[in-house]
Amino acid sequence: MNALQNISILLELAVSILGLLIWLQKKKSYGAFIFLTFLLYMVYDACKLWSLAIPEFILSIIFAVASLSILLAVWKLYKTD
Repeated sequence: MNALQNISILLELAVSILGLLIWLQKKKSYGAFIFLTFLLYMVYDACKLWSLAIPEFILSIIFAVASLSILLAVWKLYKTD
């Protein structure tokens, strides 16, 4: 199971890098939100996987911010002509 979770974290890293490239190279602001979202998902999953001593309240905030961030990214994509 850990192997699958590690692969998932690597996929989140890949998506966050692509979001960063969309933001910096393509100059699309929704790329910043994609980057932030998947970076936070990666942190959240890594904390859970490796049982880091992060309070559950902090992890909940991280997850909520990531969810808000992807909502903003999708909204910006929807509003794009």
